[in-house]
Amino acid sequence: MGKSGVRGDRDSRDAFFRERVEPYTPDSSSLHEVLEKLYRTGYQGRMLGKVFRIIRSMILDRDVLIYMGLAGSMGPAGMWKVVSWMIDRGYIDVLVSTGANVSEDIYSGMGFPYGQGSPCVDDSMLLKLGIDRFYDIYADEYRYREMERVIVEFIRDLPKDHIYSSSEFMYLFGYRLNSLGIDSIASTAYRYSTPIFVPAIVDSGYGIASYIAVKEGHDRIIIDQFKDFEQMVEISSGYRATAAIYIGGGVPKDLVQLITVARTLAGDSPIGSNAHKYAVQITTDLPQWGGLSGATLEEAVSWGKVREDNIATVNVDATIALPLIASALRELNIDRSRKDLSWLFSEVSRYIERL
Repeated sequence: MGKSGVRGDRDSRDAFFRERVEPYTPDSSSLHEVLEKLYRTGYQGRMLGKVFRIIRSMILDRDVLIYMGLAGSMGPAGMWKVVSWMIDRGYIDVLVSTGANVSEDIYSGMGFPYGQGSPCVDDSMLLKLGIDRFYDIYADEYRYREMERVIVEFIRDLPKDHIYSSSEFMYLFGYRLNSLGIDSIASTAYRYSTPIFVPAIVDSGYGIASYIAVKEGHDRIIIDQFKDFEQMVEISSGYRATAAIYIGGGVPKDLVQLITVARTLAGDSPIGSNAHKYAVQITTDLPQWGGLSGATLEEAVSWGKVREDNIATVNVDATIALPLIASALRELNIDRSRKDLSWLFSEVSRYIERL
């Protein structure tokens, strides 16, 4: 009787095997083909393949506005040019970043090297030598201050008769960096009028530079973070659907998530009606601690922030996943129409000639 019961459930049991693991065999496949094949395996290899497939889908979807939430410390690790490349290709429409990620790339863009080091080092010795450590990466403290001096001088020259959003501030700073020939995320974004929002801008070299500028007798600039959010929501309202790529979590992730909630509340719409159509997350954080950076995208479904399909999280270091995904996208060479968001800077574009 037990055996017949098992046979009677044959169809139900077979359903678990309709999608099957395909053992990975090394061959001459291109990188995007490797990621496709990983999608047929298991664990985080499968999720990396799924994240790649969803990013490809959002890029191919012409009606979607793509946000990237960028956290962590990607500049010193050598990842900032990947982000610049994605902006250059039109694969990111709006960047929401920590202050560190759009300042520590400037250090590199000025020609200052980050050194490869070790986490097992005498940090008291590094302090005496004026060397700062990012896990296994070294920065020259005195050259770091030169980078911050570039920001101080920009703040000194920035007109003070305007209350800026961080995207307006970064647009004008991108112009300054571009005119100085300093390669960076901000200078790339300036050339394409791609907005960069920095919701915790004071928590970085920008906060230090602003403080120094005021102490040197220059007028204080005002950056309105509420204006930031208003602009972020306004941008999204012009498009049928939105998508999100999260590198890490933190404030950038939360703010991009909250855009969907704000649109729903402002329009008195049903919960979830403005959820991101696509969303992927590359993170090393875990969900069981209750923090946002490790929170699953499935959890975000309950808030109406993302749709339950076309979402994926891969728990892997972004310095591994991001270059692989970007290189695979480069192989595919997808031509995507760039979203024209230059209107966002209409109020501050007149200041360019004064910088």
